[in-house]
Amino acid sequence: MTALRLVQRMKRDWMHTGRRPSGLCGAALLVAARLHDFCRTTKEIVNVVKVCESTLRKRLTEFEDTPTSQLTIEEFMRVDLDGECDPPCFTAGLRKKKDQQVFVRVPGLHKTFFYI
Repeated sequence: MTALRLVQRMKRDWMHTGRRPSGLCGAALLVAARLHDFCRTTKEIVNVVKVCESTLRKRLTEFEDTPTSQLTIEEFMRVDLDGECDPPCFTAGLRKKKDQQVFVRVPGLHKTFFYI
C-alpha cells in the first residue's frame, strides 16, 4: 500500500512524464521497503524491476527534491499533499541555468549585473 501511495505521489509530482514505469516502481518499492524496515538492497530491487542501478538512483534523487520526501512516515500515511511540484527536467534546467549565471558587481554602482 505504501509503494502504491508513493507512485501516486510521484505521478502527481510529474516524475512519470517521459519515464518508464519500472524505474518509478523500483524507487517506490525501495522506499516502501525501508520505511517498513525490510532490508532490501538496490541490487535486489534492480533484479526485480529490471532497470539499471543508475536509473533507480536518479528516480530516488528526483523524489528527494519533492516535499513528500520531507514527511515522516505517519505524516505520509495521514496527509495527502494537494500541491504539485514542477517536473524534474524543469527544475534541473533552472538549476543548470542558475549555475551558468555569472554575477558581476561593478564598484561604485548599486546594481549587480549578471551574464549568461
